[in-house]
Amino acid sequence: MHQSSLGGFAAPHPTDRLFFAVMPPPDIADRMASLAGQLSGDLGLHGRPRPTSHLHVTLHHLGDFAGLPQQRVDEACAAAAGVAVPSFEARFDRVDSFRGRPGKHPFVLLGAEGIAGLAGLYESLGARLATAGLARRERAFVPHITLLYDARTVAPRPIEPLGWTVREFLLIHSLLGRTEYRVLGRWPLPAG
Repeated sequence: MHQSSLGGFAAPHPTDRLFFAVMPPPDIADRMASLAGQLSGDLGLHGRPRPTSHLHVTLHHLGDFAGLPQQRVDEACAAAAGVAVPSFEARFDRVDSFRGRPGKHPFVLLGAEGIAGLAGLYESLGARLATAGLARRERAFVPHITLLYDARTVAPRPIEPLGWTVREFLLIHSLLGRTEYRVLGRWPLPAG
């Protein structure tokens, strides 16, 4: 987020990010990390795989802040409490590279039919956030899991599908520049 200078003083540098996400269970995250390591070698990528504790699908980004905005956290939690989506299967069946900053292109897992439930959760949560006045202009929702960042890009390729039953979504506090995630809230999804 860009802030203008105030009275000649620079705006505080963002230190905190808030976003809603779903995360794979540890066993699936381990399989994703193994796949990232294997494909990295096979494709000549040099980026370091993301920590398994950081593998996630971002649902909604709430912003970057200088300090944790507790009011925004409280409002986001209240909005999330109104989401009523049953649990669902998420499945990823290919890898690809996204365009990123020069020298830092996301290498990601993507899905085809296996992402309908993620799209439904995204829409439901987005409607609740809009009602609460927390909606942000976002690009089209493309459910993905970033495995690593690399200077190279690779063409899409199929993989053996990886998936899990999504039983909850989370509000994550990311401490920017410190590679640390803190879970601020969890909302279970009832059995479908």
